[in-house]
Amino acid sequence: MTDTFDIKEFRRRMDGAVTSLKSEFAGLRTGRANPALLDGIMVSAYGSEMPLNQVGGISVPEPRMLTVSVWDKTQVAAVERALRESRLGLNPVVDGMTMRIPLPPLTEERRKELVKIASGYSEQAKVAVRNVRRDAMDTLKRMEKDGAMSEDEQKAHAGDVQKETDSVIENIDKAFEEKSVEIMQV
Repeated sequence: MTDTFDIKEFRRRMDGAVTSLKSEFAGLRTGRANPALLDGIMVSAYGSEMPLNQVGGISVPEPRMLTVSVWDKTQVAAVERALRESRLGLNPVVDGMTMRIPLPPLTEERRKELVKIASGYSEQAKVAVRNVRRDAMDTLKRMEKDGAMSEDEQKAHAGDVQKETDSVIENIDKAFEEKSVEIMQV
């Protein structure tokens, strides 16, 4: 019997869940300024909704300050409105075509809330990884049933899938732990 099960495809899908988790974490506010904080902000510009980074450059001049340099002066008001209306509690200071966005220190209560949000993101990533594991196990069972592999091969591959799953879940837990420490750091 030929063995055509490719665990790399399932590992790639699991790694995608980790990558997605890390980008979700980047959008969570910590004590330090991070340009990724503004990634989800959409600006009404030129008759459509555009990501903020397509209407201006974002930089970090100081640890608790972000700046947005708007490229078209007709869009300054739209960018300011988008920043104020975002759920991040930002209060931009307009200076010509540049906006300074001071990030006030987080309260203890807000930090704990952010850790809970991060926990939710990591749980979603774990669910996604477990769904990939289930798909892999279903594929193995189908291949065994169809005679594409023996029962021993199926069990060996199932063990490999479980090892990959455990490894990725461990990465998710580690990423969450690091993010929690970063959020709680004063």
